[in-house]
Amino acid sequence: MNPRQQAHFRKVLEALKVELSQDIDRTVHAMQDDATVFADPNDRASQESDIALELRNRDRERKLIKKIDETIARIDKDDYGYCENCGIEIGLKRLAAR
Repeated sequence: MNPRQQAHFRKVLEALKVELSQDIDRTVHAMQDDATVFADPNDRASQESDIALELRNRDRERKLIKKIDETIARIDKDDYGYCENCGIEIGLKRLAAR
């Protein structure tokens, strides 16, 4: 992979990382703003369910950010674009698909 292609993938990954980080920050602030104690047990259960779903989504995004950081490190080491198991180069269309 040439330096121009590496720079392209780095730019795409860094933009995705920024977007995910902003989503996480917005969710944290929204959850703090929406922290209401409901008297009705059904309302509380619904709120807790919503919070649990949001936390699972944020955890998934946090894990994706970690993978993005690992991928950027692979770009820095010129290892990006090669299969970790067999070492064969991965096509650009396949890399762009994810």
